Amino acid sequence: MADKPISDNLQRLSLNSKGDSVVKSPFVLCFGELLIDFVPTINGVSLAEAPAFKKAPGGAPANVAVCVARLGGSSAFIGKVGEDEFGHMLADVLKENKVDISGMRFDSSARTALAFVTLRADGEREFMFFRNPSADMLLRESELDIDLIKKAAIFHYGSISLIEEPCKSSHLAAMAIAKKSGSLLSYDPNLRLALWPSANAAREGIMSIWDQADIIKISEDEITFLTGGDDPYNDDVVLNKLFHPNLRLLLVSEGSQGCRYYTKQFKGRVPGLKVKPVDTTGAGDAFVGGLLGRLASDLNLYQDENRLREALYFANACGALTVTKNGAIPALPTIDEVERLVSEVAA
Repeated sequence: MADKPISDNLQRLSLNSKGDSVVKSPFVLCFGELLIDFVPTINGVSLAEAPAFKKAPGGAPANVAVCVARLGGSSAFIGKVGEDEFGHMLADVLKENKVDISGMRFDSSARTALAFVTLRADGEREFMFFRNPSADMLLRESELDIDLIKKAAIFHYGSISLIEEPCKSSHLAAMAIAKKSGSLLSYDPNLRLALWPSANAAREGIMSIWDQADIIKISEDEITFLTGGDDPYNDDVVLNKLFHPNLRLLLVSEGSQGCRYYTKQFKGRVPGLKVKPVDTTGAGDAFVGGLLGRLASDLNLYQDENRLREALYFANACGALTVTKNGAIPALPTIDEVERLVSEVAA
């Protein structure tokens, strides 16, 4: 993508909530948090045992935006960082990766969010967050770039931005604008229990906007959490408890095993690609970015099972490549890397 505003890109027609034709650009707009992940310099230790840390840019919505752009698509990011060294570093990272940051804001009264993340020897990820409050929580509705939101083919978001005001109200307002203008709404809850006041608050918050999404991606653990302990591998559980009437595509990520997909017409599973894992941070975001980039230029892709399966295999390859490197944004793949991996597996 060339260094120019999203609005200058190829445009297309979509239908808004009234059924009127509106001009849309084939890009993915990601809303939410952008932060610094501090990851241990060695693997398989707890945060307390780590001898040192290195900083890596992250934040699930921002990861998705970078992944889309790095794969050759168009993306933009709306969110807030601190008016500090880390905030400007993150803005530069997005710009370097060809993400439109015209909707990004800086706050002089709060710091950029920080997170310490490690994969322990037992395979469990451990998080420690510093956001009390961080700048991403303070995005106000008056700071939203409404024109940018209206142009997006896909509006993607998580649930972390629903935890605190004023960001919660800004999130809901942005969703309403996107939906009214005819954008597809893409939701990855990205459960981080440590950030919510309680498990019940997390469940209620995540489910409060569930029925508005057109596309939802969840993990097996999130199915168990949201259903109160039900079997995440049971199709009836997924379809009866999580597939709402307005949903077009529900995806269940299964890590190295691939993913499952559910639409109103069909369901199935697409296998993963075998790689040597180093760090799983950002793998789910790479999967989402790989799919949404394809979907933004072919909004009806989910209606054709063969095309959907091909796109999901591509997305699985994106996730697989991301676990072969440390960090989130630094590990996201290029289109050449994905095509090379797919070719190697096919051979």
